[in-house]
Amino acid sequence: MKRVLITGAAGFLGSHLCDRFIKEGYHVIGMDNLITGDLRNIQHLFKLEHFEFYHHDVSKFVFVPGELHYILHFASPASPIDYLKIPIQTLKVGSLGTHNLLGLAKAKNARILVASTSEVYGDPLVHPQTEEYWGNVNPVGPRGVYDEAKRFQEAMTMAYHTFHKLETRIVRIFNTYGPRMRLNDGRVLPTFIGQAMRNEPLTAFGDGSQTRSFCYVSDLVEGIYRLLLSDYSNPVNIGNPSEITMNEFAEEILKLTGSNQKIIHTPLPKDDPKQRQPDITLAKKLLGWEPKVNRAEGLKITLEYFKSLSPEELLKSAPRFA
Repeated sequence: MKRVLITGAAGFLGSHLCDRFIKEGYHVIGMDNLITGDLRNIQHLFKLEHFEFYHHDVSKFVFVPGELHYILHFASPASPIDYLKIPIQTLKVGSLGTHNLLGLAKAKNARILVASTSEVYGDPLVHPQTEEYWGNVNPVGPRGVYDEAKRFQEAMTMAYHTFHKLETRIVRIFNTYGPRMRLNDGRVLPTFIGQAMRNEPLTAFGDGSQTRSFCYVSDLVEGIYRLLLSDYSNPVNIGNPSEITMNEFAEEILKLTGSNQKIIHTPLPKDDPKQRQPDITLAKKLLGWEPKVNRAEGLKITLEYFKSLSPEELLKSAPRFA
């Protein structure tokens, strides 16, 4: 039985990856410091023989006994509300954490996949974004702690690949949604749904013309799984190219939830990307991958998940970021 270490295991994406690798017959070792993760996301796995969990911060030395065949590095705050609260930890997990896990992969002769992000493209001047685009990032702006941590992570990963001949993979993840998202994490989808469920106006930044492209979590996990098992070491975009403006998206949420609230507009945050759409030509060619779940279907499933939350969780709110 092959063994895989998944960092950020109690988070939104990490927990779904744990599920997938358990389903595929792996022995899964989850690791999380729970700074933004939630054990409830993986509590169903604790009873399983082939799952174990380490409460640990990967920014510190990482030790895992026994063989390791794969490492998936998904430990990091991933929403602006989080990385603006904990900027130093965000930088450390992308730099020190990545270095520690690359060292572990080298020691174990394991293949490692690191979770990068569409944020490496910044506020893009190229649309849609291809892997060849180098980005338009403000390193000292409020988003810089996340953007530059991920850009450094990619550089460090490629250095280990070229210098140590380590088996590495890099996935650039675009906006993803689905069950286990935190309703108050500040990102647009849970914020819009939370506002509609609380019968509040929906808050769109600027004039609402900025765009995002939303990928359902099961599609993303499939793309990551295929990339890990591929023989390609350069970054690959994984996301849904179906682009939508924030005004249009707000209207979809109002219709989905049956809310009669209005859309109100608030100032655009500094360095908020105006456009976000992945070019997935490479993923289609290399991995035979493209998203299968359309937004209407995915949003229905996600809404049902949010409806299952307690009234206390529903009342939690947070400043909204895209």
